[in-house]
Amino acid sequence: MSKEILMVADAVSNEKGVDKEIIFEAIEAALASATRRRHGEDIEVRVAIDRETGEYDTFRRWLVHTDDSTELEVPDRELRMIDAVDVDEAAEPGGYVEVPMESVDFGRIAAQTAKQVIVQKVREAEREQVVEEYQGREGEMLSGLVKRVDRNGVYIDLGGNAEGFVSREQMVPREPVRPQDRMKALLVEVRSEPRGPQLFMTRTSPEFLVELFKIEVPEVGQGLIDILGSARDPGLRAKIAVKSNDSRIDPVGACVGMRGSRVQAVSNELAGERVDIILWDDNAAQFVVNAMSPAEVVSIVVDEDAHSMDIAVDEDKLSQAIGRGGQNIRLASELSGWELNVMTETDAEQKSESEMRVLIELFSKQLDVDEEVGLILVQEGFSTIEEVAYVPTSELVEIEEFDEDMVNELKNRARDVLLTQAIVQEERIDEAVPAEDLLGLEGMEKNVAYKLASAGVITREDLAELATDDLLDVIEMDREDAAAMIMLARAHWFDDEPEAAQESKQEAEQQA
Repeated sequence: MSKEILMVADAVSNEKGVDKEIIFEAIEAALASATRRRHGEDIEVRVAIDRETGEYDTFRRWLVHTDDSTELEVPDRELRMIDAVDVDEAAEPGGYVEVPMESVDFGRIAAQTAKQVIVQKVREAEREQVVEEYQGREGEMLSGLVKRVDRNGVYIDLGGNAEGFVSREQMVPREPVRPQDRMKALLVEVRSEPRGPQLFMTRTSPEFLVELFKIEVPEVGQGLIDILGSARDPGLRAKIAVKSNDSRIDPVGACVGMRGSRVQAVSNELAGERVDIILWDDNAAQFVVNAMSPAEVVSIVVDEDAHSMDIAVDEDKLSQAIGRGGQNIRLASELSGWELNVMTETDAEQKSESEMRVLIELFSKQLDVDEEVGLILVQEGFSTIEEVAYVPTSELVEIEEFDEDMVNELKNRARDVLLTQAIVQEERIDEAVPAEDLLGLEGMEKNVAYKLASAGVITREDLAELATDDLLDVIEMDREDAAAMIMLARAHWFDDEPEAAQESKQEAEQQA
């Protein structure tokens, strides 16, 4: 029987590619299980196989507890120290004492039981090997054969006992998939679980599109061309931004390929998804103009503060610029990172004129100048009183219609306006009075309440509706204390709703 054990260990280890030690442990577990069934399920059994000869010994053992322990639950498997020392003088609490017992014959083990234990151990070892092999490889492109398709998604055989899973949500919509199809996907997560898939993959992420181009376009893989961004509407349309690191290489042409062969190969992999290749530009406005392709941009207005751009196109090109269901403008916005507003040239002119009129009236009224001066300031790019007050005098003097005296007068008037606004604001702050329910909130200090009131937080309800970050913008304090103050303000919301109160508490703790 000892030779048979060695033969089984060798055969299974070679067939499954699993460490032989794991097979020995599985056989030991199977022998121990058979021994327990023969002598009673409640006993604890250990089997030790000699790895060289295949011979094995069997021991019955007990877990040792202290004499005053109250944890003994199964007398057939546990002993107190006073009894354990009779078995082994070296016994210690938390350890085991054991005595030899008759071994069962390996050939008489119920075949099904032995098989189940060995198969389970081998499966666990295989899954551990898969996790170890793929851990840290997230973001890598993997390829394999479709093993099966069900309503949850697609299972891909990656070889070496590894199986990837692409959920329905991560598949390209309406993509035909059949068993034995070769499929590529991007590894996004490696999760160690006793059952089910462990390697989770995607075909819908923008990163997957980038990896496909790295495969199809050698210049990208070699670093001669960089892909600096991508945006996708999976299965329908996508945009990628490319930049050449070599002046001799046209990045757009290289990605398109001869007669469109390279971009077509990527499109075919994505079930016909149309890919626009956009030339990157360090100038954000020019990059957005490129990203709006194939629509032609007539003019563009950049608002740095709002991080947005107004894009004007010919009226007959408006639908093309927007795209079906807003697809083109949405992808251009995602690719550029700017909020984009597309409109006709006429609408853009009207909006520009309207905004210009507002600014002219602002300067005319607050600086007490005629509309002509206001128009000059607007045309020179001024949009706030602060800019007039603090821009260097030399820049204003350079304006053809202004001389130094006029510039000094404008700057003095602008500073007077700002000073007046600051005084009014201070008066409003001084006049702000917190409500009684805010002053009466447990732990609320009077100076804190008045500071909250000056910021528009007058009542307890106002405080309750704040997020932790909002409160920290008003008052400098510890984040946990801010979250606790908000929870106190919200307490009356949940007097009869303990579940809602718990949810609100968890929300505040997450913010903290």
